[in-house]
Amino acid sequence: MKRSEVNRAMVWAEKLLEANNIRLPHYAYWDMGEWARHKGELDTVRRVMLGWDISDYGVGKFDELGAVLYTVRNGDQSDSSVGVPYCEKYILMAEGQRLPKHYHVFKTEDIINRAGGVLALYLWNTDAEGKQLDTDVHVFMDGIERTFKAGEEILVYKGDSISLTPGIAHIFGPKPGYGDLVVGEVSKVNDDNVDNYFLEEIARFAEIEDDEPALHPLCNEYDKLS
Repeated sequence: MKRSEVNRAMVWAEKLLEANNIRLPHYAYWDMGEWARHKGELDTVRRVMLGWDISDYGVGKFDELGAVLYTVRNGDQSDSSVGVPYCEKYILMAEGQRLPKHYHVFKTEDIINRAGGVLALYLWNTDAEGKQLDTDVHVFMDGIERTFKAGEEILVYKGDSISLTPGIAHIFGPKPGYGDLVVGEVSKVNDDNVDNYFLEEIARFAEIEDDEPALHPLCNEYDKLS
């Protein structure tokens, strides 16, 4: 991705959140100079990867495969004294975007339609080797058990949520025709470096081409602060 594309996505996400009366932590809005001045205070922020996370998953089609994510709270799977024992994210998605098909081995997560349009999900069970299965998927939606066919479209409306347990592969994004989407994620501690298992050929973090200065650093760029 180009840095200019990342910057535009950040500005778009900030406006979408503001339009829905959602405010990120104060440091989400720091410019690069402010981040550099606070570099010595970032040990936990860096370790649990709080902050901006924008990716086209190495495919180069951000309008189709990509999203703006912001991790608000998180901890460390290997050290319970760091951060908190849960994770919270915002996932900002424009019409036409989706996340790649993936599952987790450690993380259970609630995917919540916080604001905007309608959330469309598609689910598949996987076996112990990570192979996709063509079997019915059993999940809870706000405490009510539901059963869906593999790959069936599932719609989640504003205020509603779906709980995904380890081994359930999923794709989700805004349902076309209903507008952009603010998705919430509340889960066990999240580690994007070790607990994402993709069923598509992608890269979790984008390679960034710096065609202009960064507006804010991404969560995997804090070590580059001068």
